[in-house]
Amino acid sequence: MSLFADHNLPFAVALGIMVLLAVAQFLGVSDMLDGTDTDVDLDVDFDADTDVASVGAVDGLMSLIGLGRVPFTIWLASFLFIFAGIGVGTQMFAENLTGSPLYVWLAALIAGGAALPVNGIVVRPLAAILPQDETTAVSVNTLVGRRAKILDGTARAASPARARVRDYHGQAHNVMVEPHDQTETLQAGETVLLVRREGGTFFASRLDEPRLAPTD
Repeated sequence: MSLFADHNLPFAVALGIMVLLAVAQFLGVSDMLDGTDTDVDLDVDFDADTDVASVGAVDGLMSLIGLGRVPFTIWLASFLFIFAGIGVGTQMFAENLTGSPLYVWLAALIAGGAALPVNGIVVRPLAAILPQDETTAVSVNTLVGRRAKILDGTARAASPARARVRDYHGQAHNVMVEPHDQTETLQAGETVLLVRREGGTFFASRLDEPRLAPTD
């Protein structure tokens, strides 16, 4: 079976893009992609009306597919390679089983759906062995919208407690947290959602709340 057959076209294109990414990485072009302020795991500053359940779902999805664990160009190159491998393998299996390959876009859909979680598994060990450099630096503003765990003490209004939060590269940060609702207290061991930042202090709300109250 030829890689350049019509039924393998999406997978040939994916491999071509992967090669271009490798060349860009070699030439240093990808630094402009990985070093931008664009946050590929969708952790943007959002207002306090954001639904907590949806934040948790997005965070879980990003963890499943491995986004944010390695620089985006590395993640994309790995995904394209796995997508192409699964796609070509699927077409070979279908042709051996039925005598003809699958419809090209059906094969691409199957390969894409399978490649996402597989890529998430592959990039986990990559994240552990890749050198950590300036591309892992993040703005503290990108920590807003992420989950944190109160480490010690009790967070009250005007009396913050220390909490740990991980950025989209998986790096841990210790931050000072006060409750978003000034009448509440946040105890050590609780998991909270960072909803806003003022100076060096983050304000958080419990994840078991169905919705967050307005800030003003």
